[in-house]
Amino acid sequence: MEKTRIRPLSLPELGIASMEVKLWNDKREREMYDSFADLYAIIKTTEKLEKAYVRDLVPSSDYESECLKLIAQFKTLSSSLRDAVPSIERFAEAYRMDCPAALNRLLISCVPATVEHRSFSSASTAASASAVAECVQHFITAMDSLKLNMVAVDQVHPLLVDLSSSLAKLGTGILPSDFEGKAKMREWIARLAKMGAADELTEQQARQLLFDLESSYSAFMAALPNGGS
Repeated sequence: MEKTRIRPLSLPELGIASMEVKLWNDKREREMYDSFADLYAIIKTTEKLEKAYVRDLVPSSDYESECLKLIAQFKTLSSSLRDAVPSIERFAEAYRMDCPAALNRLLISCVPATVEHRSFSSASTAASASAVAECVQHFITAMDSLKLNMVAVDQVHPLLVDLSSSLAKLGTGILPSDFEGKAKMREWIARLAKMGAADELTEQQARQLLFDLESSYSAFMAALPNGGS
């Protein structure tokens, strides 16, 4: 006897209208959830990086550069989410994130383990580590802003001033006095000072500035003590 196959009925056949489930109601809410996802990813990535470093699975130089980048991204993102996420610890708890090493690195230490335990000749370890982390944060904030097409003079100028000031804080024991990145930032600040606040960089200018920032950042990381090892 041939068996009869029973075909499952579709929603319309069952008299149920198909509905699109929206996770957000507007563009702002969507961007907020995208930022939540970015924050989650940064914390998880930091946790994996910390474990890899402890287990000697990643070179110290690679660990340091990636950790500095994650710390800077975390500071920028957590600052922009301050109203929506007043407590990072509660955020981690709400999303069941078991990331103690990441939370320690991002919230308490705020510098990579390699920087934290490095000896600097020109200043105290804590002050020097903080200055290095501050420079990285300003570099990444400026680069990310350009990538988001924030090219108005009153948007770009403060970022470059902050970056230039943080670079000036570093002693010669950390960064060479003739570090080319300092000169490049001064040149851009002087150029922007001649423009109006509402003026915008052209596509070519924005592209050149981003290139100068990225090359200066790479040179900065390479110039740090033990940076190339």
